[in-house]
Amino acid sequence: MSQKKNRPPQFDLIAGSLPLDFINTLDDRFSNEPKDLLKTYADLARFAEDTRILEPQQADHLSQLSRGSPREAERVLHAAIELREAMFAVIWAMVTNKPVPRAALHTLNEYLQQAAQHSSLVQVNGKFDWRFDEARNHLEAPIWPIARAAADLLSSEHLEFVRPCASETCQWLFLDVSKNHRRRWCDMTRCGNRAKVRNFYARQKKQR
Repeated sequence: MSQKKNRPPQFDLIAGSLPLDFINTLDDRFSNEPKDLLKTYADLARFAEDTRILEPQQADHLSQLSRGSPREAERVLHAAIELREAMFAVIWAMVTNKPVPRAALHTLNEYLQQAAQHSSLVQVNGKFDWRFDEARNHLEAPIWPIARAAADLLSSEHLEFVRPCASETCQWLFLDVSKNHRRRWCDMTRCGNRAKVRNFYARQKKQR
């Protein structure tokens, strides 16, 4: 049995949505020093593994393949980041009620068309679903399901429940599936708890 199946995830997947988790791979986006969590092609492959786009063995194979083709791997990584930023620009515009940038939507559509060229409709257990080409020899394989998922989110009724974290130092995007749709924090164990602590000490100081 491969021990790689038990390795801990590399990414914090708190968004409840594949495209939003992908957008969140640029951490501290609105700060003076944003942190890109996709530094190498291997990071992209691990994201695909963590989100179950790829099996661990597939992710490892593509990472190994990327080391043998560094220029192609760099090109695909650049494409993934370009897709991520186009997705962010379109979704953020919708979240903030701003006009959608045409250039970003055009870029997203280009990647969606590429994904369509590598997917087909298949029947599984009496139901239909999209199946993407075998990932084994395609470094671009992680990108296709992400582009498709972004299109699905943008064309769904769930789009109105996309929220930015209320923490000004975070603002990660997440899908608010709470009962009353009033969730404020990307994760209560992170930003939510920090806000509670700040509020507690602020009340204590005011009482004193």
